[in-house]
Amino acid sequence: MIIVGTSRNAVQDSLTGAPRYAHPVLRLITESVDPPALDTAVSTAILRLVGLGDAPPTLRLFVPRRSVAFGRQDSVNPGFPRAVDAARAAGFTPIERLAGGKAATFHEGTIAFAWAMPDDRPRASITARFEAISAIVADALGLVGVDARVGEVPGEYCPGAYSVNARGVRKLMGVGQRLVRGATHVGGVVVAERSDLVNVPLIPAYAALGYAWDPAATGAVNDEVDTGVGEVGNALRDAFSRAGHDLVETPLDPAILSLARTLSASHEIA
Repeated sequence: MIIVGTSRNAVQDSLTGAPRYAHPVLRLITESVDPPALDTAVSTAILRLVGLGDAPPTLRLFVPRRSVAFGRQDSVNPGFPRAVDAARAAGFTPIERLAGGKAATFHEGTIAFAWAMPDDRPRASITARFEAISAIVADALGLVGVDARVGEVPGEYCPGAYSVNARGVRKLMGVGQRLVRGATHVGGVVVAERSDLVNVPLIPAYAALGYAWDPAATGAVNDEVDTGVGEVGNALRDAFSRAGHDLVETPLDPAILSLARTLSASHEIA
């Protein structure tokens, strides 16, 4: 088994060598900020600080504001300006995402996650990190009663091999990564409620971008079981603990927010 980030035993990562923070604690931040571009910049700031060795491994689990996060692949598409306009017209703020992938929706019925961890050879363990986060999310959804499986379902938005789905039919979680010198970011979104709201901006945006997909493949946890954002958030915490991470909740450091303000413009879309 490959250990990603820190573990309860603080063992050596078989791919990346000894972690910079050989410590069982994973800092947890649950606050979100507004506007969405600044919120994304908070995760960027944390990633930079972790890469510099100035911050410990950090996990954000939070309920985001309404936004559509566009990836670099989207931004070079001829239909990108129309897709941005469509997102805005639907009441969602368009932003440039930190992790890779195609456009994805965030709203008050979702839980965003951003996991920054030190890694001196981040490219060596990309697959291991995808496997780790998808296993954690699938475990969390299993805790609330979902038949959760790892893998892409036909027609899903922002398709990926490490998406988590319900019954092999409807996508519930998408994930991407961002690598920087000295650290990695694993980020994405779990749809706890309102699968219909995910599709509201994506249907016109994906049409503008010319992407083939099936809105019926979009799901939410409460489409499967009687639960909500709070219960899914608690299950995610429990699943990280079950995977060997001791979460210690801390408030958002003002220094992180200050750095994020200087980075916010890089996530804004005019």
